[in-house]
Amino acid sequence: MRIEDNQKKKKKITVTGVLLYALLIALALVYLLPLVWMLSVSLKSNREVLTSPFSPPSVLQLGNYIFAWVNGQLGVATLNSVIVCTTALVISLLIGAMAAFAIARMRLSFLKYMMQYFLIGMMIPVHCVLIPLFVRFSNWHLTNQLIGLIIPYITFSLPMTIFLMTGFFKSMPGEIFEAACIDGCSIYGCFIRIALPLSRVGMFVAGIMTFVGNWNELLLAMVFISDVAKKTLPVTLTYFVGPYATNYVQMFAAIIIAIAPTVIVYSIFSNQIVDGLTTGAVKG
Repeated sequence: MRIEDNQKKKKKITVTGVLLYALLIALALVYLLPLVWMLSVSLKSNREVLTSPFSPPSVLQLGNYIFAWVNGQLGVATLNSVIVCTTALVISLLIGAMAAFAIARMRLSFLKYMMQYFLIGMMIPVHCVLIPLFVRFSNWHLTNQLIGLIIPYITFSLPMTIFLMTGFFKSMPGEIFEAACIDGCSIYGCFIRIALPLSRVGMFVAGIMTFVGNWNELLLAMVFISDVAKKTLPVTLTYFVGPYATNYVQMFAAIIIAIAPTVIVYSIFSNQIVDGLTTGAVKG
């Protein structure tokens, strides 16, 4: 009887595993097929897209990427996006990590309300503050400047960074910091020498989410920047769609260039991102 029961359990586990893998494969195809189709369209001619949109390209039109990069000014836009997103990433991680460490480890009465204050920032959509920001930045002569994008990018990235990093710092054993303080380590030494090295995964996850969010941001970049030479990548992509006609192959080539960095990063570091989110979600 025991042997039969074990065989039945193995069959149930096998059937469940097959169904689970089938579901995961189906989901993977749902997400991957649009990307493959966009890549295929970007390598075709306009005539071929209109006549056979779902067939593979007969001749690879690599000139679409050259046109998008040079004539479409994606090269300049990519450089602007890298400058803005990298600067905002470094500053938001530095400030967010320090604030999260204070909230998680320092015993001050007002710090328990600071987390709620920062979480409110996650609930405020950018549309609500767009006009006040534009008026204030216009008075400060920050519009049409990359710094005018960096400041709001940092501001809107801080709540999520602080939320994630607070979970990581709380999951660290308190005995480590107590031992460091006994040995004469200051609060700054605990943060730099102990907390930051132990929270590398959390910094990585927060950095990826911050960078990708700012990389794909469109509204602020479209409103605050009017100079074509200072436009970021998402805004430049809108120029490939005309009011009366659209060059689809060049537009899809530009989209592939724009999404390639984020797709590559997520594909390489997906396991670290999942591990980081689960680690910071549970207090040890």
